[in-house]
Amino acid sequence: MGAIHEFEKEKLLIGVIYHDPAVLDAALADVVAEFGEWDMVSEEYSFSRDYSTYYDGELGGEGRRRIYSFERLVDPSRQAEIKEFTNEIEKKYTRDGGRLINLDPGLMSHGRFMLSTTKNASFRIPLKRGIYTEMTLFYARGAWRKLLWTYMDYQSDTVLAFLERVRKKYLGQRKTEG
Repeated sequence: MGAIHEFEKEKLLIGVIYHDPAVLDAALADVVAEFGEWDMVSEEYSFSRDYSTYYDGELGGEGRRRIYSFERLVDPSRQAEIKEFTNEIEKKYTRDGGRLINLDPGLMSHGRFMLSTTKNASFRIPLKRGIYTEMTLFYARGAWRKLLWTYMDYQSDTVLAFLERVRKKYLGQRKTEG
């Protein structure tokens, strides 16, 4: 029988889709107040032009995407709680029933990147209170690898290169934090 022990802490990342930079700044302030400062941010890209206009009506214009990595490592058993928190921030920034920002929290370990969601699917694992997780990418043979359901933007060279840099930072943090 294996011994029960605490989970290794993981790197919190939050993918953000927004149109209005002022809404982004305000929502990020809420996130930072809860989880601490971010330590890395991806380059901004047009989610609308490159992937989907799905969010444009709700956001009030062209959806822009960035992914933020947070300095403080978190216990992965908090994944559902983190998603509930980001959902509350989305509710705070709504207009006429539509979100002005989309926040997608995820956790990175040395070998996987998981995203949280409220949408059920055959490949998603229930956590609690209507929150699911999915392994979005896994790390093997020196690179991030996609799965059949990996979102298109998370398969892009830009995002994969960013996640590689975040992984290196995370591995360094694990060494220094014990």
